[in-house]
Amino acid sequence: MSQSLVIVHTGCANISSLQFAIERLGFDVLVSDDPAKIKTADKVFLPGVGAAAAAMQQIAQKGLTETLQSLTQPVLGICLGMQLLTRQSEEGHAQCLGMVDTQVGLMRSESLTLPHMGWNQVQVERDNPLFYNIDNGSWFYFVHGYCVPVGNHTLASCEYSQPFSASINNNNFYGVQFHPERSSDAGAQLIKNFIEQI
Repeated sequence: MSQSLVIVHTGCANISSLQFAIERLGFDVLVSDDPAKIKTADKVFLPGVGAAAAAMQQIAQKGLTETLQSLTQPVLGICLGMQLLTRQSEEGHAQCLGMVDTQVGLMRSESLTLPHMGWNQVQVERDNPLFYNIDNGSWFYFVHGYCVPVGNHTLASCEYSQPFSASINNNNFYGVQFHPERSSDAGAQLIKNFIEQI
């Protein structure tokens, strides 16, 4: 039986690349900002790029804040979408969705170029089906200037001027700071895992 997959149309993401990545794996996916369709999906993708405060404003304007907070099925936040799962972001002092008990801070470096942009290795910190069949130390593609610190919520970590969470989890809410849809075979495997293993 095929699953119902929804990408949340937040208005602050390049949705087409994620949609194509999912479809390349042989799955149908709907892009929607309809609360009813989001609530009835088997799996929900929450992508995002840009600033946290602007993204939360877009989500509120679409009437999706409580919808997203109330979801009980697996949710995967991607890039800014992961950061929106936290309590708050230093970026614009934004209050986020609060589904993972941590916050987002500005990345700082005296020697490395910021934002962090390009390929980097990810270390799995906790066994989880999201990283099934993905080698530890696999390379993923990042574009971000803010990060979530490593903590109890961390599934996988990365280092760029400082250690940070490359993936987080609390209950049914998962997040990845990297772009799996732009991360070659490892990224495709992670998307497949979220759909099939979680």
